[in-house]
Amino acid sequence: MNHNEQMKKYYQRCDIDLIQGHLKELLTKAKEEIQQIQVEDIDLENMILIDVREADEFASGVIPATSVFTIPRGKLEFAVDDKLLNLSDHTVVCYCLKGARGLLGAKTLKDLGFSNVLNLEGGIESWVKSGKAIKNYLGYFKTV
Repeated sequence: MNHNEQMKKYYQRCDIDLIQGHLKELLTKAKEEIQQIQVEDIDLENMILIDVREADEFASGVIPATSVFTIPRGKLEFAVDDKLLNLSDHTVVCYCLKGARGLLGAKTLKDLGFSNVLNLEGGIESWVKSGKAIKNYLGYFKTV
């Protein structure tokens, strides 16, 4: 399998609409508990954003909020007492590529005592598709 085929398979695995089985059940329950936020409602100055994608995905760019943390979904629970200790009463928005991991991350934070946690519906993909800029180590970029 070449790189393009691998990326296509990975991209499909991240699509909430294509997920099935037990994970679909878990995501459905999480959607009942976690409020979705739209791109236009993100406040980059006052909300804390948590990008729960994997480390290699961060390199492509993150949403340029004043407070943004890059914590992979699998390490989120362990980062709470370290990086996020005093943020449990702030508005926190989780996001990933397309929304599924962000939703699970938001549910985890809620279960750990965060009182106002949201998920960016559609993930960073919806951010980019709306024409908003992302930032990486080279600077700011947006689609044309």
